[in-house]
Amino acid sequence: MTTAILSSAASCWPVFGHDWAIQRLKRTLQPGSGDERAVRLSHAYLFLGAAQVGKSTVAKAFAMALLCPHGNEAPCQTCRSCRLFVQASHPDFRFVQPLARSDKELIVDRQRGELRGEQAEGLIRDVALKPMEGRRKVFLIQDMQHANTTFANKILKTLEEPPSHAVLLLTACHRAEVLPTILSRCQIMELRPLDYAEVVHALQAGWQASAADADLLARLSGGRLGWAVDQLHNPSRRAERKTHLEALWRLTNADRLERIDFARALATDCDTQARFSLLETWTSWWRDVLLAQSDSSEACSNVDCQEQIAQHARIFRRKAVFAYLGTLKQIEGYLRHTVNTRLALDVLLLKLPSSKDRHS
Repeated sequence: MTTAILSSAASCWPVFGHDWAIQRLKRTLQPGSGDERAVRLSHAYLFLGAAQVGKSTVAKAFAMALLCPHGNEAPCQTCRSCRLFVQASHPDFRFVQPLARSDKELIVDRQRGELRGEQAEGLIRDVALKPMEGRRKVFLIQDMQHANTTFANKILKTLEEPPSHAVLLLTACHRAEVLPTILSRCQIMELRPLDYAEVVHALQAGWQASAADADLLARLSGGRLGWAVDQLHNPSRRAERKTHLEALWRLTNADRLERIDFARALATDCDTQARFSLLETWTSWWRDVLLAQSDSSEACSNVDCQEQIAQHARIFRRKAVFAYLGTLKQIEGYLRHTVNTRLALDVLLLKLPSSKDRHS
């Protein structure tokens, strides 16, 4: 299976996987008369999918192809335009990202920053200008879920009636996080997680990961290659996972007071990203315990902790494990939509399986 991952589509694009999306995008680049090509190519595309699944990677590859003067279905990756693009210095490409914010009381989904009104004003001015190098200008707006109301409202007209030379590419995690008026103005490309084998192959072929690292990270990634690459190249990320697991193992034997103290520290000393990392790690752990209890250990993600998984599978009631997986999902929703972080984390810790949930 892994030998076929870089298909005829992906082999011409600097992308691992997502072949169906690339094939669809390639069709917009096929030769034809000017009018025919204009009909096939939309003025705006919205790439949806989980965080780090590859939305920006696919969008950038598409932008490179749109700007390349020699490629009919893919960027040639050798011409001046492609070289400039790779060097992040192409004059007809603009990458718009949320601006960092210092306000620590922000709601969770804006922790990484915000797309602001002044950015929209600059983008609108740039869209109106003629291309400097070729026939097109391409704009990539990353993380539309972080757009404030002013930004979203200001770009509506541009999304609806951009100049003929402009193509706008947007990314977001979920449809529900994007205004319906923006959704209606875009072609939707909803990227799916990659298969386990695709992630393994990509890590080994593209980032020279060892077989053991590729296997573990592919299992833990949930099909998000960007997440796996980030873990591979950042030892602190992998150490963080170990810290979260060790805290979980300790807290299953802790009393109520110790759990409340942990919740307090998690609410006051950790940033939003760390909290969601903990939730993700704990969810993967209890899922593995449930799989082991169902005689499906081969499907577990935390394969470097098989002894601990087996131990928890033996000592905790299946009903308690299943119920806590529901609690984890519920708490994640609370943290994304409420400012009462401390209360949500108290519930998270107090409902964690404990000695009373053990088999007698």
